[in-house]
Amino acid sequence: MRKLTHGEIVARRKTHDDLALAPRNPIYAVCDNIRSIFNVGAIFRTSDGALVERLYLTGYTPFPPRKEIEKVALGATSTVPWEYRKTPAEAVSELKAKGVRIAVLELTDGSRSIWDMKKSEFPMCIVAGNEITGVSGEVISLADTAFEIPMMGMKQSLNVSVAYSIAVYEMLRALNGQD
Repeated sequence: MRKLTHGEIVARRKTHDDLALAPRNPIYAVCDNIRSIFNVGAIFRTSDGALVERLYLTGYTPFPPRKEIEKVALGATSTVPWEYRKTPAEAVSELKAKGVRIAVLELTDGSRSIWDMKKSEFPMCIVAGNEITGVSGEVISLADTAFEIPMMGMKQSLNVSVAYSIAVYEMLRALNGQD
């Protein structure tokens, strides 16, 4: 085994044209009032890596064009389909009307382990919340389910962009599994 060279990595990279034709995964995401520009950039980058169907930036979540987002997103703002909505509830309601199952990434009295996700639950939208207050109560009341990431130590949460990345890649694992 050896590490790939930069040239070998670039040769594997899809072009914008490839991405325009690529089938996307039935994964949607809503950013519920995320405050950090850098978290938004990281969420774009994960969304590109997982070929999410669409990313919704809502409320006071920063949105492109912003150089700080681009610094972390590394061009993913041009490869991820995204939209802005004034409120997270507006985005969630639109998705529910299209038959998309809404899952909040939050500690609730009904949360399930992220590891219990099933292929039959897709298409699905994951809602990631504010760094301090989490997913809003209004969005939780609209959700079909809640997922939490098992935490083994003292801390009960992760950085929102890290938690989002874990959730989205667990969604990919569930999509490739069997029910």
